[in-house]
Amino acid sequence: MKLSILITAYAVNPYKGSEDGTGWNIILNLATSNNIIAITRKNNKEAIERFLKENPDYSNNINFEYFDLPQWARFWKKGGRGALLYHYLWHLFVVFFIISNKFKYDIAHHLNFHSSWSPSFLWLLRKPFVWGPIGHHPVIPFSYIKKFGWKATLTDRIKWWTKKFLWTFDPFLKITKYSASKILAVNSSVQDELNVAPNKIQIVPAIATKRPSESLIESTRFRILSVGRFVALKGFDICVSSYAKFYHAQPKSAQDKLVLTLVGKGPEKRNLEKLIRKNNLPSHAIEIIEWMEQAELMKVFAVSKLFFFPSHEGAGMVVPEALSYQLPVICFDNYGPGETIDETCGIRIRYSNYEQSINDFADALKVLFEENDLRTELSWNAGVRFATHYTWEKKTELIQKIYDEVLFEKLNSKKTFKFI
Repeated sequence: MKLSILITAYAVNPYKGSEDGTGWNIILNLATSNNIIAITRKNNKEAIERFLKENPDYSNNINFEYFDLPQWARFWKKGGRGALLYHYLWHLFVVFFIISNKFKYDIAHHLNFHSSWSPSFLWLLRKPFVWGPIGHHPVIPFSYIKKFGWKATLTDRIKWWTKKFLWTFDPFLKITKYSASKILAVNSSVQDELNVAPNKIQIVPAIATKRPSESLIESTRFRILSVGRFVALKGFDICVSSYAKFYHAQPKSAQDKLVLTLVGKGPEKRNLEKLIRKNNLPSHAIEIIEWMEQAELMKVFAVSKLFFFPSHEGAGMVVPEALSYQLPVICFDNYGPGETIDETCGIRIRYSNYEQSINDFADALKVLFEENDLRTELSWNAGVRFATHYTWEKKTELIQKIYDEVLFEKLNSKKTFKFI
């Protein structure tokens, strides 16, 4: 028997990646086994309807509904200004939209955005509900963030203490975590921050991707690839400095084969360019490419040898894409990329201090450049890890299992859902 699942997904777009692509792909795959009522923002309507018109078979079992706050409650939201408050209020008032439309469903699921400091209000529906996958970025160690100056450091710490305040004092967040039938967490740090019973939390990576359409292409260059926004969180400063240390230690014949490709844009681009000049990296040894179409980016993955991603974040959506192209990954041993990979498909570097991390990453680059057999083994295992953990099919299988468990618990429990 198919379940009827009501999903609130703030961001859904079949033509985008990140949060929007995650929302779209999860809904699409869950609809193969369930009847889905998906509620999203009105600004996603045009893209969704265009896709469904061009691909009518995908509309089976999915009913999209669109909701936004009234004009008087959103006139102040311009671009990024007020976005967090708007997001908070949207998840509150969408509940009244659900009630007024009298939708029929078995389970409610607050799908995205995923964040451990922002509550859901689906507990108001007095139905079993699933929360997540919700994300969490651990604090960037001080010796790493201070390299970006006092302004970036202060901004990062204000954000962190704001989250701490909300975890401690937001009553709606407390109600959410205790009322949720199941909390889906993108990494193991979420349980520590939310402080809930272990049996309530299930690790479900927020990240997944499709099987690649491009095949690996042999290249005479040893291309090291890194992709993401140029912000402090992503650790591109470590990427450039580590590569420079590795590059300058190589003989001229080896240097001619090496290239580090950085794909992205962001406020730290100018500082990265200064860092490149400071480290005397020639233009043929490193390149910065602005964001490109997904199809073009996939071609860059296909000609690369390994993926270098020293990010401090709690997820890392590009890592599964790298694994799908059988690229070994070098990253920090942290709650984000460090939990996405394991020792079979990459090298994880422990946090110590800034200079030591640069040395350790440079050594890891040297090992994977010089030891072909090891790189071949890690490459094979990267493809295996992708296939077993990070396809959309695998991810939705796990969510489906959680739905079945939630419904089973409801049917076999005398618990009544009530306001707390």
